Amino acid sequence: MKTLLFLFWISLFIVFYTYLGYGILLYLMVKIKEKFSKPQKFKLSQEEHPEITLLIAAYNEEDIVDEKMANTLAQDYPADKLKIVWVTDGSTDGTNRKLSGYDNVEILFEPRRGGKTAALNRALTYVRTNLIIFTDANTMLNKEAVKEIVKAFSDPKVGCVAGEKRIASKNKDSASSGGEGIYWKYESTLKAWDSRLYTAVGAAGELFAIRRELFEVMKPDTLLDDFILSMRIAQRGYKIEYCSNAYAMEEGSYNMSEEKKRKVRIAAGGIQSVYRLRGLLNFFRYPILSFQYISHRVLRWTITPLFLFALLPLNLLLVILGGAIIYSVLLALQLLFYLLAYLGKRMEERKLRNKILFVPYYFLFMNINVIKGFLYLIKKKRGDGTWEKAKRVV
Repeated sequence: MKTLLFLFWISLFIVFYTYLGYGILLYLMVKIKEKFSKPQKFKLSQEEHPEITLLIAAYNEEDIVDEKMANTLAQDYPADKLKIVWVTDGSTDGTNRKLSGYDNVEILFEPRRGGKTAALNRALTYVRTNLIIFTDANTMLNKEAVKEIVKAFSDPKVGCVAGEKRIASKNKDSASSGGEGIYWKYESTLKAWDSRLYTAVGAAGELFAIRRELFEVMKPDTLLDDFILSMRIAQRGYKIEYCSNAYAMEEGSYNMSEEKKRKVRIAAGGIQSVYRLRGLLNFFRYPILSFQYISHRVLRWTITPLFLFALLPLNLLLVILGGAIIYSVLLALQLLFYLLAYLGKRMEERKLRNKILFVPYYFLFMNINVIKGFLYLIKKKRGDGTWEKAKRVV
């Protein structure tokens, strides 16, 4: 019985800490820090507009080329200082033909498709500006994005700037887009607090920037190039600055089947990243960074999903064995949560929209896909970073 009690409470603690406790602790730590040390404010003068490259990775994106180019050309930044580079390796549609109609675009293309990481590795050999912004073809940036990112680099301690990812909201979101939107709002809040405490923990590929000299060639089979690249920069002692004033707007996945492709790949990439960045688990060498990294990322991608799904059977056993009344209450709450998630799933299947029910459904969906991501990583045979793209809402 003592072992059962220990397993239940340690599982409950880890699940709570991963998804709520760390956020609460982080908020308090930020408030204490800023009570004694006010954050620095950096400004960009009219004369300080360095050359910067906007690097867009694309694979068969002909349908979005014109919209992306219109969005890029609308940036509030001197046109002669903004270099636009598309890397389109492996594309077989009309992406390159459409891009060739723009005079101010450099196209990097080779017929072989090796995945996004291989394409970025190759593209960086052609980039000459000191600052590079990475963005995806299917994400639209606010017009101040480039200027705000450049401003963040005014701090010499900043080696990477992470923009904010936002999910376009609809009047009637599906569970995929609605759930993803809620998740990213919470995630963005945590990233902002992480950055205010010490450093953001990784960047999202939809929009982030680095100092060129800090780029490190990645293994071609890297699944989360954005995370690996940004965390290696943090590992070298530079800060990942979170910049909410620079954001990328993206449509949610078309449905949960399409969202599953993303989540499994991200989960597999997360597990892969934990191994490849294992040096960051050393608290003695990286005390604050390790604390943030483990709390915000490692737990989510490794043990927390296992403890989450162990809670219900452990709780059930405690009730059967005559545990205290608190275990019956917790069991009832767990069963209610799973029931709400099931109702959210059923409503999604019937095209009925209810954001309240999407939250428990999407939460369980994410954690199930962490386990599937681990299986995907074991079975993955290819030595490159290619994957099947998820269809987005149009």
